[in-house]
Amino acid sequence: MSRIQVEGAVKRFGPVAAVDGINLDIADGEFLVLLGPSGCGKSTLLRSIAGLAPLTEGRILLDGTDITHTPARDRDLAMVFQSYALYPHLPVARNIGFPLRARRWPKARVRARVAEVARILDLEELLDRRPRELSGGQRQRVALGRALVRSPGAFLMDEPLSNLDAKLRTATRSEITQLHQRLGSTFVYVTHDQVEAMTMAGRIALLDNGHLEQVGTPSQVYDEPASTFVAGFLGAPAMNLLPTRIVSRDGTLYATARDVEVALGIAADVPPADIVLGIRPEHLRVHSGPGPLRGTVRLVENLGNEEVAQCVVGDARVCVRGPRPLGLAAGDTVNLSTTPDHVHLFSRATGRRLLWAPAPEPLPVKTL
Repeated sequence: MSRIQVEGAVKRFGPVAAVDGINLDIADGEFLVLLGPSGCGKSTLLRSIAGLAPLTEGRILLDGTDITHTPARDRDLAMVFQSYALYPHLPVARNIGFPLRARRWPKARVRARVAEVARILDLEELLDRRPRELSGGQRQRVALGRALVRSPGAFLMDEPLSNLDAKLRTATRSEITQLHQRLGSTFVYVTHDQVEAMTMAGRIALLDNGHLEQVGTPSQVYDEPASTFVAGFLGAPAMNLLPTRIVSRDGTLYATARDVEVALGIAADVPPADIVLGIRPEHLRVHSGPGPLRGTVRLVENLGNEEVAQCVVGDARVCVRGPRPLGLAAGDTVNLSTTPDHVHLFSRATGRRLLWAPAPEPLPVKTL
């Protein structure tokens, strides 16, 4: 088991910074997912931790020891690649045992360790087969076995499920989660799939353009997104983001725009300001009478147990998600409502989350 600390990590390719000033502390035994869109720097960061892409600036510590310039082979880390990287001419047993043979372990000890790993990953019936005779899920388990066989301090996984179909991804996702629970080792897992991140991670580190946008538990990043990027990346559909203006009316704050007048549940008197109002699709309700959001339904999607209605409210696209049937059809005029505890506010200028902090009450004046 290992604690991994990334301090001020920068990785440049020419003038482009693929990783730009990232600080990250991964606890011993944690399952951390690096999440983000393609090209955000998550795989580059993982490869830097592995020693395959040396940092331009910054450093990496493993259990308090600086390994920034330590060769990859000498780091107590095991990498699982997206492409499996199995030797096609070797049977499963020899693929799993390869790292041990490279370290010149005795044959009997290698066989015993391979048998132990095969039991853990349910590969005992496949040890004599070659990779071409295996399914995608079986190949992925063999790749995991080859990483597991030498008992590394941490596992680094670069989109290991991306080559599997949806059914296999779900099954293998559960296997990896259970493996982590059984081993208690540190897992650092790269994916662009938010379902994998939300269901597997103890914490999620969400990246964009080489920058770390937010780190937190799945609940924290979903319920309290730190920026419009996080809010717009997580969720299916993603959070509705509406450019609005915050105004004070009779001592209460409202977010207003064309066909939008949402009470924020905040008693205050402040100057008007431009903000971004965020509401998740599942937190909008179809209102029978006039509501705080008024729009037109453009499309209704049937998801089986749920429906998603795509609407236009003012100049913004707004999605509503709820149990089927929503009772909406394309062309309908719709009134929508929400509650103040489901409203998110972001700065229009920076995209960062806004937190309302009422002005402190003046201290009582003591008279002598």
